Amino acid sequence: MSQAATSAAITVGTRVTITRVRDRIPADLVKLLLTNPTGSVTGFKMTDGSGVGVQVQLDGGGQSWFFEDEIAAL
Repeated sequence: MSQAATSAAITVGTRVTITRVRDRIPADLVKLLLTNPTGSVTGFKMTDGSGVGVQVQLDGGGQSWFFEDEIAAL
């Protein structure tokens, strides 16, 4: 797991990189992320046996998971 996903700072706040996720998420989530791409990490998820996804509670409402390279610490 990368340092980004395990750092204490990322649990305080995180920003989703919209250009990395736009093609794989629903249009309503894209709209929400364009308005406010910040949130807090609430958990982790195994993606394909070799990667880890990050569950994010978005500040604008809603919750989704992202690959760890799709988010950045605030």
